[in-house]
Amino acid sequence: MQQIFNITKTSRNALAQFLEKYTLEQLNKIPEGFNNNLIWNIAHVVVTQQRLVYKLSGLPVMITAEMEAKYEKGSKPEQDVSQAEVDEIKTLLFTSHDQTIADYENKTFKTFQEFTTSTGFTIKNVEDALSFNNFHEALHIGVIMSIKKFL
Repeated sequence: MQQIFNITKTSRNALAQFLEKYTLEQLNKIPEGFNNNLIWNIAHVVVTQQRLVYKLSGLPVMITAEMEAKYEKGSKPEQDVSQAEVDEIKTLLFTSHDQTIADYENKTFKTFQEFTTSTGFTIKNVEDALSFNNFHEALHIGVIMSIKKFL
């Protein structure tokens, strides 16, 4: 499991670099041909991890219902985010990951609701969720790499 957590940490560090490198205007810009922007993809990663790992385990999430609705699959940016929201997302990139490690080590995850993703992968337990989450984050880093070419 340590390797899975290390991969997630690497992903989160890469995502944080985008938050530091790009201006608020650039983070909010939706390039022509895209449905979302840099900040939506980064926040979506946080929301999806919470849903895959915690909600499917029947546990409370670290995000608000508003944030979950704003960045869930199928949503799109309705308005620009503020710097305060960017800062909150950046914090959540790391606090949610650290909490997940602590909860895993403390054996907090006891039950799991099996779920088949839109890519056809069936997640049967929290370990599957953590592994799939890394795949999901990599997909969105790819989207972010595409978007940044147009900024």
